[in-house]
Amino acid sequence: QVQLEESGGGLVQPGGSLRLTCAASGSIRNIGAMAWYRETPRNTREVVARITSDGTTAYSDLVKGRFTISRDDAENTVYLQMDSLKPQDTAFYYCDSFPKTSRTKRGQGTQVTVSE
Repeated sequence: QVQLEESGGGLVQPGGSLRLTCAASGSIRNIGAMAWYRETPRNTREVVARITSDGTTAYSDLVKGRFTISRDDAENTVYLQMDSLKPQDTAFYYCDSFPKTSRTKRGQGTQVTVSE
């Protein structure tokens, strides 16, 4: 089972940027699609962005045009570049396989807070 570990969250002002990193303990190439998820303060969970093994991406309408997901299979890492952040992007972010499989184990996640 591949263990995932997220980093890069923090406190940022509206309009700012953050880059989240998801480091895997093993190969993500064979896992296939990966995604960034978020859990909001109101306990809603959504898929923010996902990327297939061939690099095809898809985004939630809420973040389209502002967030960019990418992956580096050689480094077993998935990234989420977040620009033009809004207060409603405040959430707990984590990465995982998409759809979720038993081949990956979620990490601790990382908190993103967008506030003045």
